[in-house]
Parts: sequence; C-alpha cells; structure tokens
Amino acid sequence: MSWEIEGFTASLTASAPRTVRAYRTDIEAFAHWAGRAGVAEPGGVDRILLRRYLAYLGTRGYARTSIARKASALRRYFAWCRRRGLIPADPAERLGAPGGTGRLPRVLSGAELEHLLASRVPEADRPGTTRRAEALAHRDDAVVELLYGSGLRVSECCGLDLGALDVRRGEVRVLGKGGKERLVPLNTPTLDALAAYLERRGVLLDADSPPAALFLNTRGARLSPRDVHRILGRRALVPTHPHALRHSFATHLLDNGADLRVVQELLGHANLQTTQIYTHVSRERLLSAYRRAHPRA
Repeated sequence: MSWEIEGFTASLTASAPRTVRAYRTDIEAFAHWAGRAGVAEPGGVDRILLRRYLAYLGTRGYARTSIARKASALRRYFAWCRRRGLIPADPAERLGAPGGTGRLPRVLSGAELEHLLASRVPEADRPGTTRRAEALAHRDDAVVELLYGSGLRVSECCGLDLGALDVRRGEVRVLGKGGKERLVPLNTPTLDALAAYLERRGVLLDADSPPAALFLNTRGARLSPRDVHRILGRRALVPTHPHALRHSFATHLLDNGADLRVVQELLGHANLQTTQIYTHVSRERLLSAYRRAHPRA
C-alpha cells in the first residue's frame, strides 16, 4: 500500500488551493522522512514516530508556526486514512505541536498607515498621464483601503467578484477559508475608493479578462496576491506584508472598544482563540505606552 497522497489531496474539496498545496508538500515531506526511517506506508506510523518527526523539524530550524501547520496536515491526513480504512487507528489523533513563536503581529503606526492610505492618483492633466495609469492608481487605492478598512486576507481580496459588492448596503460578501462566507462592512473611504475605481475599471479590461473579477492587474487578469505585494512595495514607508493591514484592522478595533466576538466574525476566524492574539497585541501596546509615559515605569 502506498501513502495515497493523491487521494488525500483530492479529498480536500473545502480547502483553498494554497492550503491543498501546502498539505500535499507537508505529507510528501513526512513520507520521505518516514521512508528513510524504514516506514513505507501509513500503517507503519505510530505516535512516537510522529513526535520524533516534529522534534526533528525543530532541530532543523523550522519556525514553531510551520511545525504547527505540518502537525495539522498530519492530523488531517491520518484522520482521512482512518476513515478510508487504510489504518486501524489514528496515530495523529490529538497530536500536539508547539504554538506560535510568541512574536506579536506587527501593527502599523499612524504615520505608516497615513502614508500607505494616501492616494497616488496622478493629475489627469499631468504630461504622460494615461487613463490606464489613472485606473491602476485608483485600483491601488481601493485595494489598500479594503485590506485595512475591512480586514480581509489578501487571498479574499483578490478573489472578490463584482457581485460580492453591495454598495447600497455598504458591505461585501467574502469567501473565506473552508469555503465559508461572511458579510463584512465597508467604511466610507473604502466605498469612495471602490466607486472611483469601478468608474475606470473598464480601461483595464481586454478580451481575455475574467468579466466577474473585481480587481484586475496590468495584464487584465484577476489581481493576484503577488500583485498586492507589489502595490504595498510601491506605497509603504517600510516593507509591509498585506497581513499587517489585517493585524492593524483587528488591533485598532479592539483598542477602541470593539467586542472580541465581533472582531472574530469580521475576521472570519472559526476559533475565538485565533482572535485572542489581538488582545495580547492591544495589551502590549498599552504596556508599552505606560512604560514610555510613566516616570516610575
């Protein structure tokens, strides 16, 4: 019997393509490592071997978050093997793994946000300004406003279709992890930026463009996460990952009194524990301000 990795990945119908690729890579890496240890199929794996593998990853310098993801892949894989009858018992059931690194997510400063959110739309009468350049600048404004104003993941932002927007109600329907939908409100600056972009979106369309895609890149294709990285690279004061805008969105809501459950719903977290890291961020910001300001701190 083989590891049947193809069958496992085919079963992940509710997972995003990026998650499927990551899980496939994780299980292939484990199968290769187990093969070197003399185990050629899932039936030969026990809990001790799995713990040895996670310990091995730690000695190889993998981040604790990466090890935690690999442990999650192993739990999913062996649960699938058990359901398929490939193994008599699940060795990965309740398999523990280290959590995050303890490093708090980076929250953008006021100056960083102000610089990032400032419009870069060129003046229409400036020499060399084209309708296409103007449309791309308005697109960039809308993307950045949406990432910070609504806390979307970059993959969610890129995956939006025109039909997901409800401008009248001021909300957007987002398809999140696991195929779960949620409604996220849009603030006034985001709605204004989207309206300005939508007026000019047609300039970016060509014969091969996906007609439903909300955001288009310079080639007329659907905007990709790599394109968003480039947008932030052009606009940010310091190197900034798209997820930093999501971190800032959540932290600023909690700083200003938002309920943790509400933030969980807005972010699309299935587990409240995932959202609770932002309470730690807010607490750390509070303590940092105290240490800077109090004369005896």
